[in-house]
Amino acid sequence: MNQPVSPLNHDDLQQAKTLQETFQKIRYQIGKVIVGQDKTVEQLLIAILAGGHCLLEGVPGLAKTLMVRSLAQAMDLKFHRIQFTPDLMPADITGTDIIQQSETGSRHLAFAKGPVFTQILLADEINRTPPKTQAALLEAMQEHSVTVGGKTYKLSEPFFVLATQNPIEQEGTYSLPEAQRDRFLFQTIVDYPTREQEGEIIERTTGSGVGQITPVVTGPELIRFQHIVRLVPLPEHTKQFVLDVVRALRPKESDAPKWVPQLVQWGPGPRACQQIVMASKARALLCGRLHVTTEDVESLAAPVLRHRIVPTFSAQAEGIDADSIITRLLKELPRRKASSTKVAST
Repeated sequence: MNQPVSPLNHDDLQQAKTLQETFQKIRYQIGKVIVGQDKTVEQLLIAILAGGHCLLEGVPGLAKTLMVRSLAQAMDLKFHRIQFTPDLMPADITGTDIIQQSETGSRHLAFAKGPVFTQILLADEINRTPPKTQAALLEAMQEHSVTVGGKTYKLSEPFFVLATQNPIEQEGTYSLPEAQRDRFLFQTIVDYPTREQEGEIIERTTGSGVGQITPVVTGPELIRFQHIVRLVPLPEHTKQFVLDVVRALRPKESDAPKWVPQLVQWGPGPRACQQIVMASKARALLCGRLHVTTEDVESLAAPVLRHRIVPTFSAQAEGIDADSIITRLLKELPRRKASSTKVAST
């Protein structure tokens, strides 16, 4: 069994090199404003390269909103922010038809676009609004379009939804339905900074110096980079490893570990396989490789799978969460061996 030879031609290889250099510059620009959070920033960049959406979960004060805004500035993309509240209506997101009067006195319906008509949409505290309003994002996230009054409006490309939610204050909140959570490529956990990083945050934010972000990439360039990501080869042994991981987390699969039905009520669907592969391809390019490895898959398994697993009641009672289940599975799964045939590289 041979690994596939890279389908990238000379121009594509140059684009792949440019992609890596450009995203290093984006990291540098974001670093002018955001201290630490390297893993979170990396997952945001991977999600954008893979054409996916990201759900950021963390306590207040960890600069989630500032991080997303800084990312939009570094990419020179149109940015809108929606503060989700219990009284927010679907039309407040998508827009609505309004009556306008012309100079001649005649009246007609005109569509007033909502904040979803942007390129990077920050859905702040998405779990603070009822399911009906949360669902208003579904079509936009999946189809990159909005239907209002029977008419469909296309969104500008590229388009990304980066949502935040607070994991600790749950009174008066609405958990995202499984169908909507599945639309997010990653659920990224934003953690506290280290002591040294927190000291630097104090220095930056209480002094006179404020970092200025310079755009380093445009929307059309991002679309070309996303095309390059799709061309990255997926070796057969790595594809089989993806299938091993995802299928082993389904409690009714015959080859799932015996402990999985005891801890997992519902496992991930086929979209998990698709998205972990796309994310792994993007990570491979950011790491300077032109093929996906099982290390890419292991590195991204938790953010791709944690919101696609429903632990059983007994697992929750014992304090076993999705991350613990994924970690245990990755330790126990045998690694498939790669072929000796090398993939083309830069």
